[in-house]
Amino acid sequence: MENKLQELADKLGIATKFVDAGLVKKEYEIKDNIIRFFAEQLGYRAGTSEDVERSLSSYEKRRWQKSLEKIYVVEQAAVNFDLVIPAEFENEDFELRLKCRNTDVSPDVSFEVINHEEYQLVGKTKYVKLHFLITSPLEIGYYDADLRVGAKRYRTVLAVTPKRCYVNPALTERKLWGFAVQLYSVRSERNWGVGDFTDLAELVRICHRAGADVIGLNPLNVLSHDFPENASPYQSISRLFLNPIYIDIEAVPEFGAADKAEVESEIYELRQSELIQYEHVYPLKVRMLEKMYERFKNGSDVQRHAEYEDFCRKEGVELEKLAVFQCLYNENAQKVRGGWRSWEEEYRNPHSLAVKEYMHTHADRIEFFKFMQFEAWRQFSQARRLVDELGLKVGFYRDLAVGVGQDSAELWSEPGLFFAEAGAGAPPDAFFPGGQKWGLGAFNPNALKDDAYAPFIRILRANMHNAGALRIDHVMSLMRLYIIPDKEDVGTYVYYNLPDMLGIVALESALHRCSIVGESIGNVPDGFLDHLDNKNIYSLSVLWAERKDSGWGDFNRPSEYPANAFVSVGTHDMAPLRMWWFGYDIEQAFQLGMIEDEQARNDAYKKREADRWKLLSALDESGVWPEDNLRKGNYLYGEAYPEGMEEAVHRFVARTPCPVFLAQLEDILHVEKMQNLPGTDRDKHPNWRRKLPVNLERLEGDIAYVRNIRAIKRER
Repeated sequence: MENKLQELADKLGIATKFVDAGLVKKEYEIKDNIIRFFAEQLGYRAGTSEDVERSLSSYEKRRWQKSLEKIYVVEQAAVNFDLVIPAEFENEDFELRLKCRNTDVSPDVSFEVINHEEYQLVGKTKYVKLHFLITSPLEIGYYDADLRVGAKRYRTVLAVTPKRCYVNPALTERKLWGFAVQLYSVRSERNWGVGDFTDLAELVRICHRAGADVIGLNPLNVLSHDFPENASPYQSISRLFLNPIYIDIEAVPEFGAADKAEVESEIYELRQSELIQYEHVYPLKVRMLEKMYERFKNGSDVQRHAEYEDFCRKEGVELEKLAVFQCLYNENAQKVRGGWRSWEEEYRNPHSLAVKEYMHTHADRIEFFKFMQFEAWRQFSQARRLVDELGLKVGFYRDLAVGVGQDSAELWSEPGLFFAEAGAGAPPDAFFPGGQKWGLGAFNPNALKDDAYAPFIRILRANMHNAGALRIDHVMSLMRLYIIPDKEDVGTYVYYNLPDMLGIVALESALHRCSIVGESIGNVPDGFLDHLDNKNIYSLSVLWAERKDSGWGDFNRPSEYPANAFVSVGTHDMAPLRMWWFGYDIEQAFQLGMIEDEQARNDAYKKREADRWKLLSALDESGVWPEDNLRKGNYLYGEAYPEGMEEAVHRFVARTPCPVFLAQLEDILHVEKMQNLPGTDRDKHPNWRRKLPVNLERLEGDIAYVRNIRAIKRER
């Protein structure tokens, strides 16, 4: 690689090499064409050596070509920013006015202007960079800053952040526990074949009766209206809004008994099916909601209409953009292939005159999509109110996906914010030597800062809504994200402004009184976890990862687990405990070609035998087996299942110093199949479609549930 191209890549935050997360670290060199691609995406030409030279020169001048940054993310203890002005004005009078967006208060501020004698000649003008230090105390929040220098006026935003994220007092008082639930997977005798917000409210009651304080949820964001089989909760069309599939139709105020009678047989079939039938459930719910919407429009419930108008007003232009996108997509889905990028050109731009005219001529249909969001918000908010009424210490622990689908409302409405012709993925590792091409839309870090981080802030707020804690999926993306050009099979890491991103997370966490958890399983940069710890961002710890020698050695003792983590046995991407014990995941991977030959399969089984022994030894050493159900053998070859296994494992993990333990219902209820198998689509594995084996109404009477809850409560 040319030295100058390397220099440009370093300045722009484009990795030219990286090391994977394998036991034997492997270094990857990035090809020049990938570096040049991302340099261009970040606004710097790099096609030739001359382009690179000019881009380096342009980069050095960039700060001298604007007076203020769009935003300054600064800690409360040291609020400061810089200003670039013509040197001839450096001795003018300065006046600074602030107005807090959160409170509308305009505090009196005192400040110092510090001149470090930094000058730069740009063209024929000499510029000076001055530094402003605000010496009066400021509350945390977002401030519109209006700076007057003589007759000139400059504006920016100051994001004044706390040093650390919100600390829920309950997490420091005692060790809590709860359930990790895939809401769609919940069975009940009343839902329509997929878990819904009424089921969620019942889970809150079950938690309260069990003494639990947390319900961990999958991402609840809105998915494709026209292709409901695209069911991955991590590939939404907008991370700002909810998936209407979770609406309990029978709880919609406009629903009547006669409506249910019309579809009773359909509901029965959907409820009885082994897997979730998205292609039937969602259209059925939409059909019923269309009826409800017509009644709502013509109804006389003044308060309900006022609540709807208030919701639309608060959600504003973002709700409008989602509804217009869904309406346009719905109209084009059957006649245009390739998503929104294949629409007529005039409809690809949300700000075009054609789209404005479309909004006028399709106003009623657009209102229907808003109505679905309103009803989803209303029912989810009811469940949250129940959390408060029953006094759950944390309540809902929501999940923020790392990216958004490329064929989404987010990309359609603001394409300039995202990398064009590229998507987020995962780098090569031991399990996926070719990496994973997720194709998720990824923020362009330069465009994001130029928009004062507003899109990132909106997404944080939307997912902190109704939440006591927020899990940030692949939290390393606050620092770097592996992005792959559409026309390539490999990509590289692109870096973000980590101090800014962490500062905004801390600020939103404090404003919403929402604890933050960072999912950091994967290729974690050296020192990154220290950054999280310094910001009081809890890590995510799982039994299968808490082992010596990068997963090859003994299981860590409970006392060796991190004290600043949410902990569980596994995740939705891992084999449930019973499946792991029997090695069904190994056989499944072999049958799908993910394990290349019989020798590799045999090696995997041999390692699993050793792992079983290590787990049994750890459980024996900790003395966590149920006294009334001691195992009769070791069953090391997977020929049977140790008695009391789940109870012992749950006691073991619950004993850790971690402030929150999340039990997966799949482990409690002896599930032997994976919810999601990474690296596969639904043609190979029914990802995101498995239902829990026990109905909610019978859960508390299930002997496995009773025994496991008793085991957990012995430790928490």
